[in-house]
Amino acid sequence: MYCQHQPPCPDSEAVDHDAARIVAFHPEQGWNLLCNGVVVFEDTGELLPDGRPVAPHRGPAPHTVISEAA
Repeated sequence: MYCQHQPPCPDSEAVDHDAARIVAFHPEQGWNLLCNGVVVFEDTGELLPDGRPVAPHRGPAPHTVISEAA
C-alpha cells in the first residue's frame, strides 16, 4: 500500500506505525486496517502486512515511554 496522505503515514516498519490513518473501520469485528497495511485489533495486538504478529500490549506503547536520566 502506498499512502496518499500529506504528510505521509508512518511505514509499517516504523516505530510509530500505529499512528497511520484508519482506512477500514470494523469495531463490530474488533479490528481496523491502517493506511500502511497494519491490522490493529481491539486487544492491542497487531498483524503486520508481511503476516508477522505483534503481541497485545497494555499501557503506553513502548516507543512512547520516555526514560528519565538518573
